[in-house]
This record gives sequence, C-alpha cells and structure tokens, in this order.
Amino acid sequence: MNLRKFSDHSNNSKLVRRKTLPFATPCSNQDHPVRIPQGEKLPGTGKPSPTSDKTLDQTPIYLGSSDREALLRQQAIDKAHQGHLEEAIDLFTFLIHYNPDSASNYNNRGLLQFQQGRSDLALEDYNTAIQLNPRLGKVYNNRGNCWASLGDLEAAIADYETAINLDPTDIRARLNQGITFRELDLYDRALEAFDLALQVSQLLNSTDVVGVPAALEGHIYAERGRLNHLTGDWNCAVADYRRALERLLLTGSSKNPAYRLRFQVQSWLDSLLNPCHAE
Repeated sequence: MNLRKFSDHSNNSKLVRRKTLPFATPCSNQDHPVRIPQGEKLPGTGKPSPTSDKTLDQTPIYLGSSDREALLRQQAIDKAHQGHLEEAIDLFTFLIHYNPDSASNYNNRGLLQFQQGRSDLALEDYNTAIQLNPRLGKVYNNRGNCWASLGDLEAAIADYETAINLDPTDIRARLNQGITFRELDLYDRALEAFDLALQVSQLLNSTDVVGVPAALEGHIYAERGRLNHLTGDWNCAVADYRRALERLLLTGSSKNPAYRLRFQVQSWLDSLLNPCHAE
C-alpha cells in the first residue's frame, strides 16, 4: 500500500520507510470480509455505519453471495486507491460483519487504519487476521511495520522473520527487516538483509513472468546505499544510489512514494559528490 514517511534529514540514520504490502488477494481461507447491518456501530471506529444491508442489496441480484462479496471488496480497494480511505474502511468493516472468518479483509482494513495513523486499531486487525490464518505471511510484514511505528523494533524484527519463513521470496519483508536492523545499528545484519532482498529480486526477475517492480528494486538499492553511506563505504553508496535512481520514477505525483524517494536519494548522492553544495 504505502511507504512509511521518511525524514528529510540526510544525516538521519533512523529513517523509517517501510514497504507495506498491497491489499491481500482473497483466496480460500485467507479473505477477510467486512459486514455491517444498518444502524450498527463500526467495529473500531465508534461511529454509525454509512453502509448497511443495502450495500449488499445494491449489488447485481444475479450474482452469488461470494461474487457479490468480491465485488464489494473490489469497490473498497478502488476507494482506497482513490484516496477515500474512510469510505474504504467502512466497506471493509461491512464485509467483515458479513463474513467474519475472512483474514485478508482484516489485513486490508488494518492497512487502511495504519495509513490513517491508527496503529492501535491496525494492530487489532492484524492480530485477528493472524488468529484466523496464522500462515498468511503478508500480515506479519504489515504487523511488523505497525510494531515499528509504535517503537517496538524487536517485535517488528520477529514478525518480519516470520513473514520470511512463511515466504522466503517476500522481498518487502526482507527490505523492512534490513531497515529495522539499520535502525538498531546492527549494520552487518542489515547489509545481509538488503543483499538477500536483491538476490531474491534478481531470481524472480529471471524466473517470473511478472518479475519485481523496478521501484521496489530501486528502494532496496536506496536503502543499501544509505547503509553504506552511514558506515563510510561511500563508493558503494554512490553506486547503489545511482542504481536506485535508474529504477525510481523520474516523473510523477508527489503522492507517489517512489517519486518522493527519488528526491531523497538524489539529496544523499549530492551530499557525497558535492559536499560543499549539499543542503
């Protein structure tokens, strides 16, 4: 979903920029729908629901219940992508009420709660998702981000490790783990995490039809470059910053994390190449 906001200070070794996983795709025992009948309080929001059973009734009557649920889930995701996060939260809450045994919708609502700065509510949703499906690895990555935002870096590391154990190709969990090791000044372990993330990325790019998004790979190079910068390996830092800039968006919206990260990386690179002119 999003990159956690990062500091603008080029000398800050405690930068917090973690990859949060996109909305989970519903599958068998992993989906987590939100359902709320009319007049019921929204769990976790304490306000009357703007949605009701009419929400389900307004979907095409020829669709089966699972298809109607999938349609509502897609509407919620579309609302989130449009920036209407509270409306998306309400829809996921409705789906959860309609199907309380779906883990992915708890995960999705947790992502939105986290984006809205409600880490405590996000944590509740992630915990519920894990109780429903303890093998849904992406939730551990997202809960790790939540722990990190609350300052519990050790708990964050543990959750990232669980996510990686469940899915060794989870690049985002490896990236987030590296960032957290760096914040704990465990530089050797951070470097290992970034190196492994890049190795997995290169493997997927050579074997997977879809491959790894260039911006995600650029983010790994940016974070490894920052680590090399902080530890005094400036030649490697410059090389990684340049690799990152090759992969991060050159144009785009300021709302796009990859576009914003590009400016931060350029600032770090300038501070090395032109120290007298760097801000």
